[in-house]
Amino acid sequence: MTILDRPPRASSASPPELRASSRTRSADEEARLTTQSPAAVVMVRPHHFTPNPQTAADNAFQTDPADVDATRGELAARAAAEVTRAAAALRGAGVTVHLVDDERTDRPDGVFPNNWFSTHGDGRVVLYPMHSPNRRGERRADVVDLLRDGYAVTDVLDHSSLERDGRVVEGTGALVVDHVDRVAYVALSQRADPAAVAVVCADLGLDVLAFTATDAEGVPIYHTNVMMSVASRFALVGLESIASTGERRRVVERLTASGREVVALSRDQLGEFAGNALELRGADGPVLAISARGWAALTPAQRRAVSRHARPLPLEVPTIELAGGSVRCMLAGVHLTRR
Repeated sequence: MTILDRPPRASSASPPELRASSRTRSADEEARLTTQSPAAVVMVRPHHFTPNPQTAADNAFQTDPADVDATRGELAARAAAEVTRAAAALRGAGVTVHLVDDERTDRPDGVFPNNWFSTHGDGRVVLYPMHSPNRRGERRADVVDLLRDGYAVTDVLDHSSLERDGRVVEGTGALVVDHVDRVAYVALSQRADPAAVAVVCADLGLDVLAFTATDAEGVPIYHTNVMMSVASRFALVGLESIASTGERRRVVERLTASGREVVALSRDQLGEFAGNALELRGADGPVLAISARGWAALTPAQRRAVSRHARPLPLEVPTIELAGGSVRCMLAGVHLTRR
């Protein structure tokens, strides 16, 4: 296991306007940013990456390996290199990255750790029940030990036993959490069973705002975090994918009441992973980790809206996106307090 520890503070690499904004943020803004957006992440560098055949049935964002002009070994090498470069870029922005290698051959989706665990400001770590049998082996005791060693972990809540009853909720893929307003936004699907969502959110003291989101063919979107990202002062939301006007209105009203600017995304933009992003705390303030493909899909007006609140950090991960997830899926945020 390789761990990249806390990076040095960035200075001259950041633009002057961003450094100035970090000096002028109020105490309330700083507290809000600290609550919502982690300064550290866990990433997994896979050495046997491939699009997962067990998840293809309900993940419309996934690419059939037969359509890819590359051998399995070439795909794995490209994916590992993309994770390495993304981790370096995040560190360059002042984000702490704990980079863990995965040498096993039976975890094709191991690059997406945010689905099997989450961390919370009260010191709790939550382990989640997974939909596909070959994803259940992604839960790793060594990663939990890493968190215990470096952070104040008060409890580990293991909900994986819900799998036995067919009840699943795949972490912060299924739950897009507003840590400030204490609400979990949930697009219901095979990966977000209502009963499992209720159990986990009750344990965490989160309100549940559930809705149905679909692609252009009417298929439920498999994970909430491919159509929605909640940052400290804005939210990217695929409103077009929420067919019910009532549900759409409730989502917008809850977000705006919490003081966020809503940036509405189209279904086409979701297909480019524009909604699969995560705000993090960098050395000079908030940064938005998003794929280069997702950032390119935004309109100039949408980019300006994001840039009012956070510095965009586009990352090139085209190989990993073949598996149906992008940058946000690769990042398990660490909301714990350092020892």
